[in-house]
Amino acid sequence: MHARDVRRRMDEEQRVGGRHRVRNRWLKAIALVVCVCAIGIGVTAVYVARHAGPLLRSSVIATLSRRFHSPVELDSLDISVAKGLEVEGKGLRVLYLAGPTRPGMEQMTGRAASPMLRVDRFRFRTTLMDLLHLRVNLSRVDVEGMEIHIPPHRTGDEGAPERQKSHIAIHVNEIDCRDVTLVIETARADRAPLKFMIQSLRLTGVGSEKPMEYVADVVNPKPVGDIHASGHLGPWIGAEPRLTPVDGQYAFTHVDLSSIRGLRGTLSSTGQFEGHLSRITVDGTTSTPDFALDISGHPMPLETKFHAYVDGTNGDTTLDPVNAMLRQSPLTAKGSVMHLAGKGHDILLDIDMPQGRIEDLLQVSMKAEPPVMRGTMALHATLHIPPGKERVSRKMEVGGALHIRNVEFTSAKLQERIDGLSMRAKGDPKAAKAAKGSGDVQDVASKMAVTFTLSRGVMLVPSLRYEIPGATVAMDGVYLLDGRAFEFRGHVRTEATASQMVTGWKSALLKPFDGMFKKNGAGLEVPIQITGSNRDFKVGFAMRGADETPQQMESNLRAMRAMAVDAGDGSAGKK
Repeated sequence: MHARDVRRRMDEEQRVGGRHRVRNRWLKAIALVVCVCAIGIGVTAVYVARHAGPLLRSSVIATLSRRFHSPVELDSLDISVAKGLEVEGKGLRVLYLAGPTRPGMEQMTGRAASPMLRVDRFRFRTTLMDLLHLRVNLSRVDVEGMEIHIPPHRTGDEGAPERQKSHIAIHVNEIDCRDVTLVIETARADRAPLKFMIQSLRLTGVGSEKPMEYVADVVNPKPVGDIHASGHLGPWIGAEPRLTPVDGQYAFTHVDLSSIRGLRGTLSSTGQFEGHLSRITVDGTTSTPDFALDISGHPMPLETKFHAYVDGTNGDTTLDPVNAMLRQSPLTAKGSVMHLAGKGHDILLDIDMPQGRIEDLLQVSMKAEPPVMRGTMALHATLHIPPGKERVSRKMEVGGALHIRNVEFTSAKLQERIDGLSMRAKGDPKAAKAAKGSGDVQDVASKMAVTFTLSRGVMLVPSLRYEIPGATVAMDGVYLLDGRAFEFRGHVRTEATASQMVTGWKSALLKPFDGMFKKNGAGLEVPIQITGSNRDFKVGFAMRGADETPQQMESNLRAMRAMAVDAGDGSAGKK
């Protein structure tokens, strides 16, 4: 019994061992086949990579040449098997259709011609099967360091370059770019080309005969802010690249206006645009809840809705129109923003405010708080901001005319004098005397018409006409914005005579002299002056200089300020 069991176990062990030996032999054979296949695939990959490289390089050149209808150069293209068939290209250049050395090109632009498109480096991954079948289907291409130059309008009749044959069919779904510079060239030597620095740019749906979709992020240098734009570009017109269609939407956020000297506030803007690279139509809105000029420092809400044209041939922008709301004052502006080479932007606007508030305009432009007057205003003016590094409030030039209705001065002292003057001018001195200091007088209805020019921080007023019941004041003057000092001189003309404006013995005393003061059909005409500053002013008869020009008054003010400074320095020295 025991011997049979032993033999049974021995037979069983022999059968199991035989099965293990057979299985091990199969595993070794399979492993050998796998190794041979892997080596074969690796050798094939290396062989294909080495021999497909030149074909792929020529295909990249041919594909881009057809896409842009222009000559293409590529310094190198390498395929790395160690990185899983990663393809890396360096030194890619798409030249102008006529070539960068076309005669007259450099003379026309005043600058050496650059390639239309230059790429420092690009990378993508492909598969062995694609290379074996002479095709490359790319889900993504990564591009680093791209510079795009849109040439000036082409003259002449240069032909298209000879089409090259593409040995490998290349299809791209998405291109991701970093550090992109877009330069729109101009043929004018006095104009700088438009330059846009793009942090990231993603192109999808890349095809030869259809628009590409794009998403771009840009940091705007001045004013500093973030721009996010998306839309469509193309199809590319190689014979005239600036006619390539473009459209999209944008959001301009976190815009720091203080990066422009003289302005304050945080702006945001959204809108849409369409057209072609040389002329783009833009419709958008802006919102600045805390807009201010540094000369006043008073933040005010500013909302705008605009329609504009951007001309890529010279960098000019035409605004037609801009509808804005400055706090509660609506206005319309039309004009241009011109880009001057080496200087900056030159802004010229025609402004129309048919139904505004004078207090809104004064608060944004002057330091005085509260504004010196209130009332309904109609304004027509021209605003010019030349290029330069000076503050906007210092270099801006404004000229125009405004008409104010229902003028009311915020200074109770001045308003009381105006009310009293109106009563006396109508021949009711008793009412004026009774109302003085009572605070019960209703403000008189008045209106004002002013022509003015503002330049270098000085406002000259060649004509100011102020009308109240019974009297008309005609003056001219000057306002120094930096020191908030002013001087106005002119004449006041009243309906009543001199004797009718006072009571008692004064009236009797002046009665014989009424004829002396009557002029030009008025009961009384006398010289008047208003001088001082926002905090302290004087109103009285002008003993001299009633007919001085604003320029003469400016000289007088500056001389008086200089004397005050010298006197202050002298007293300080004595101390």
